[in-house]
Amino acid sequence: MERNVSEALRYLGVRGAPDPALLSQLSAAADRLARAAPPRWVWRAFPLVHGPEGPALVGADLALPGKMAARMLGDCAQAAVLICTLGAAFEALLRAEQARGMARAALLDACGSAWVEAGCDEAQAEISARFPGLHPTDRFSPGYGDLPLSLQRDICHVLDAPRRLGVQVTDSLLLNPSKTVTAVIGLSERPQPARIRGCAYCDLGENCQYRKGGTTCGA
Repeated sequence: MERNVSEALRYLGVRGAPDPALLSQLSAAADRLARAAPPRWVWRAFPLVHGPEGPALVGADLALPGKMAARMLGDCAQAAVLICTLGAAFEALLRAEQARGMARAALLDACGSAWVEAGCDEAQAEISARFPGLHPTDRFSPGYGDLPLSLQRDICHVLDAPRRLGVQVTDSLLLNPSKTVTAVIGLSERPQPARIRGCAYCDLGENCQYRKGGTTCGA
């Protein structure tokens, strides 16, 4: 898996060619992260039914309300739900970096956001390999667009995330450990166009709880 340093630069807000010293420090942080906290994930695929309340995962007792889910999954007969996390190992590494300096911690935090997103990419590739005759949609997450953030709890329950990954949902519906992403990926018999890509396409903007927490939903 690539360290995705260029993506970490984006999370830091760096535009254009980065300063060589910054790039060196960021690469060192990425190396520490790669050794200490590799991404881990679990996923399951379910048949989909489409009803007036929106798409629902058969066998999971999980409905996906809102216009985004209906649009993303409208051509899909199946969908996968996914959780990817850097786990408690990242939190421990971040605390150690904070003790050495907040600048070092900021670099590691940016790498963590990029690293968990790279883990989601790997997980999506794994899902695609398991369903070679089907075409994935863009992945999208609770809290993105009009998909309720409250679905975090349902996805964690369906995937047994507390036991399998040590992932919990806070009272404010954020995920703990912090560098954790939940996502939905539709599977269709026909190629799917790219419909969403990143924070610029999301209606939540600065109200996004992920961005306030220093991460993204992975979409």
